[in-house]
Formats: sequence, structure tokens, C-alpha cells
Amino acid sequence: MKPFADSSEQNKLPILEVLKHYFPDAQRVLEIGSGTGQHAVFFSREFPHLHWHASDREENHPGIVAWLEEAQLENLYGPKLLDVNQTDWPNEEYDAVFSANTAHIMDWPSVKNMFRGVGRILKPGGVFCLYGPFNYKGNYTSDSNARFDVWLKERDPESAIRDFEALCELAEENDMSLLADHEMPANNRILVWTKNSLE
Repeated sequence: MKPFADSSEQNKLPILEVLKHYFPDAQRVLEIGSGTGQHAVFFSREFPHLHWHASDREENHPGIVAWLEEAQLENLYGPKLLDVNQTDWPNEEYDAVFSANTAHIMDWPSVKNMFRGVGRILKPGGVFCLYGPFNYKGNYTSDSNARFDVWLKERDPESAIRDFEALCELAEENDMSLLADHEMPANNRILVWTKNSLE
């Protein structure tokens, strides 16, 4: 039985509208934390010119495989085995990296490792699109995000809604610059960084 996440179903169309601005010239996209596999299937259908590479930790592979096998899309690959904390990230370059609702469920060292890995595999001029809730200058953007953060920390004290400024600092440390910050429904955002071009 395929796993199903209501949030993935609800946010796919708003995310699509943003990704349309950044993916028209991309060829290879890595999705970090494909979860159920719903986004991978949906975006692969919407961007038939892309080679979409799903990835996640091993425990999520059966659900992703179920979605991918049913979809039978020629431009959808994976799932790759990828834990952001592993040292052997794919020895490949990507035009874009996409990740949804991951930074707040990781501990902070894992977030740092994700940015370090993305900085290594992203081509110069490529983009990293990160979807989720974020704080600004340590402040919540809504009461619902504040309640969500309490729930996250009760579930795992090392997880938390991350600060926009801290994420941008990580990006800069890994040779990426902020390109855009898009407001999304349900108090979420899409942050977009670009890999700095070679001088």
C-alpha cells in the first residue's frame, strides 16, 4: 500500500508555481527527503524535460518505490539512498536541488550537513529550493507555527523551525547566495539559493 501525506497533496500546486520559475532550464534535479514519493511523481509529470532523482533514508524507500513503480515515468529515477549525514554523497552534479519539510525535522548538525552536501553537488548557477516554515530574527511568523514548533520539540528536542538568517549563513559558508524568498500558503515559504558561479 502506498503511503500518503495530506500535506504533500495540499502544497504540491503552490510549490509547482514557484518551481516553474527556476526549473525551465534545469536537466537534473535531486530531491532530498522524498518521503512518501508523492512530490517526486507529481513534479516529474509536470516537468517532463527534467531528470528527477528521488532520494531518502532507507526506511522510506518502500513507500517511494510503490509510488514510482505505479507511475512508470521515464524521467523519474531512484530512490537513491541518501542520509544527509553520510560522507559519500552522490558523486554527481545537479542543476537543482529540491527539499520539502526536512530542515525542521532534522537536528541542527544534520541541517549543516545538508547544506554542505548541496554546496558540493550543485552546479555553478544551479538552485537549491527549500520549502517549509521558517523563523525570522528568532520570531515565529504565525501562532500556528509557534504551536507547531512546540509539537516538534515534544516529539524530538533536537528538531525545530529554523531561522532564516542561520540558513542563509550556512548557504554562504557553502558558496551559495540567496536568490529569493517566496511566501507560501499555511505560513510556509520557499527559500531559493543559487550556487555561486566560478570566477
